[in-house]
Amino acid sequence: MLESRPLRMFHEVVRTGSYSAAAEALGYTQPAISQQMRTLERTVGTPLFTRSGRHMQLTEAGEVLARHVQSVLSGLDAAEQQVAAIKNLATGRIRVCAFPSASATIVAAAVTHLKATRPGIRVQLLEAEPPESLQLLHDGKCDITLAFSYDGMSEVEESGLSQIPLMDDEMVAVLPIDHPMSRRRRIELRELADEAWIAGCPRCRTTFVQSCAAAGFEPEIAFSTDDNLAMQSLVVAGVGVAVMPSLVLAFLRHPKLVARPLRPVTHRSVSAYTLKDFTQIPATATTLEALQTAVGTLRPAETGTRAKTTPEIG
Repeated sequence: MLESRPLRMFHEVVRTGSYSAAAEALGYTQPAISQQMRTLERTVGTPLFTRSGRHMQLTEAGEVLARHVQSVLSGLDAAEQQVAAIKNLATGRIRVCAFPSASATIVAAAVTHLKATRPGIRVQLLEAEPPESLQLLHDGKCDITLAFSYDGMSEVEESGLSQIPLMDDEMVAVLPIDHPMSRRRRIELRELADEAWIAGCPRCRTTFVQSCAAAGFEPEIAFSTDDNLAMQSLVVAGVGVAVMPSLVLAFLRHPKLVARPLRPVTHRSVSAYTLKDFTQIPATATTLEALQTAVGTLRPAETGTRAKTTPEIG
């Protein structure tokens, strides 16, 4: 296997034309250069130089090696610089997997922060809901996963993962603006027992049905969709009402909708996950810090802002 030090010496011998000149340029003794050239010739298995009096000439093998050595050394230099840059947080690629509402809020704010503070860190975004997103982390398809879990649900108990809590995301009732309860400050879930419902992703739907059961009724689910904008449009169209996370309403809000806090209060916890070994990689640690910073810059969804056009009761 070719090593970098004798290759650098070989390149200098070719450039300067002699062992002694290469030794002077590199700060070595002439015997040290000679020894390294003999070692290099043993490694490649053929002579690289011939001598004619005081002059040195490259053999055919030496000419081939000389044509390639500059690009090899340039590649090594570039690799060393890039590794050093990653070590010093100057650069790095981080693959982040997140669910859609986190992509549009937390990740977007984190990328903005990184561009301002660590422009060499490049974020590649994938989208997936848990538990698929966590499996992608285990499979090596991403470096950081943003996932959510609901009250009483333990998302990660397996070894090898680090969990970094980011925020608690309160669930709210989403109603048409002309709904009889649209002017209420807060709504008891059981008060909506007779409504038709628009249900969300499978995990959200399961938690919603359990919450309804705890409130004493079984919901009539008229429509199911993973699309947050479609869910809001269906509510406006009168297909049913919905329960959505406040985080969604931070970037989506139909002008003919209102959102109201629910009793009993239900939250989903949003966390970042990574393999424990990854926390030692500077670019990963910096991205996790950026995600935590991003959460602090997000304004909580101002549930009920549409009701400011009319008095609130209840």
